[in-house]
Amino acid sequence: MKKYSVFLFFLILITLSSCNDAANPSQHSTMTADSNQEFTKGSFGYDLAFLKKYHKDLVVLEEDGTGARVIVLPAYQGRVMTSSAQGNEGASFGWVNHDFIASGKTVEHFNVFGGEERFWMGPEGGQFSIYFKKGVDFKFDNWYVPKELDTEPFNLVASSKSAVSFEKEMHLENYSGNQFDLKVNRSIRLLNKTAIETAIGIAVPESVQAVAFESDNSITNIGKHAWDKNSGMLSIWVLSMLNATDQTTIAVPYQQGDSAKLGKVVTDDYFGKVPAERLQVQNGLILFKADAKCRSKIGLSPSRALPLVASYDAKNMVLTIAQFTLPKGVGGYVNSLWEIQDHPFSGDAVNAYNDGPIDGKQMGQFYELESSSPAAALNAGETIHHLHRTIHLKGDKLNLDKIPMELLGIGVDAIHL
Repeated sequence: MKKYSVFLFFLILITLSSCNDAANPSQHSTMTADSNQEFTKGSFGYDLAFLKKYHKDLVVLEEDGTGARVIVLPAYQGRVMTSSAQGNEGASFGWVNHDFIASGKTVEHFNVFGGEERFWMGPEGGQFSIYFKKGVDFKFDNWYVPKELDTEPFNLVASSKSAVSFEKEMHLENYSGNQFDLKVNRSIRLLNKTAIETAIGIAVPESVQAVAFESDNSITNIGKHAWDKNSGMLSIWVLSMLNATDQTTIAVPYQQGDSAKLGKVVTDDYFGKVPAERLQVQNGLILFKADAKCRSKIGLSPSRALPLVASYDAKNMVLTIAQFTLPKGVGGYVNSLWEIQDHPFSGDAVNAYNDGPIDGKQMGQFYELESSSPAAALNAGETIHHLHRTIHLKGDKLNLDKIPMELLGIGVDAIHL
């Protein structure tokens, strides 16, 4: 098994043990979002009321005349916690770790708050990692998510009904002992129907409920020294935790072509090889099971990736589309392998993760869609941007079918394993 990791077995044990004696509001069947209405767990209104208990400064983006709503938390690095296409009564699309948040505790290595879209940076492992201190062994005891990406809030710069902006100055040191002085800017914008249709290139049927948002993320080198292949480079890494069901499948289109030129299609052995019944690769499309029953992860190199990943929850008839920046002809992406690397800039541009039990324990019922920017070769004062867009479409199969047919060449029933 290769030692790649975002979520480790030991991390799961630590996170779960910290919650054993916590108050557990997630056991309640309802949560009051205001003085007059109660909402069932799984609804946006439930999560809104829950998060308001612990974060009075949360920001809600919403569109008049529709049910599109998004919750953003400054305390969690400007994280999008969840969204809805049908107002407070609608399904809450982001995975929220209610028990851990309610505990009020934090742990050393990584605090698993959940959230539909969070900002991180790479690389995770290797000689240029920002998750390991200089000279330590690449093992979990020495792995720490920088506090700036874990427990420190981002500063709220501006907000309106449909957009919110944050910034954060950071000073990080990588495994090789090189200093990175940077400023992060992050803006989240709610998209209306016209913007959604422009993004996907097809009209959304009137009977389909939709919510979409995009984050514009940037890092600026505010130090005196250039970032390069000798000192190491950072990358923008966006990860989305979404609710998994027994009938959820991820669909990843890929660039077809000669493997001698483009390399292998997919890396499928991050946590041991993905079982064959959970992964299908053919005709320019990868299908990957996302039921939170088998901890597994896949990745595509920039030569194989396309700027699109989708998933379909057949149980709730929800089609999710993620779009992101993928510069053409750029091959330098950070490598997160947990070892001193021969090729530290041969990493993935796109990843997908499915959570699952390890010895009967796991973090949650979620899966992830992930995108990364190229390695940031920045001179002093220079900036790199990475945009990540999330679109949820909920409706009957007949009307949803047209959208993946246009984007992926298959209907929703074919997005299934």
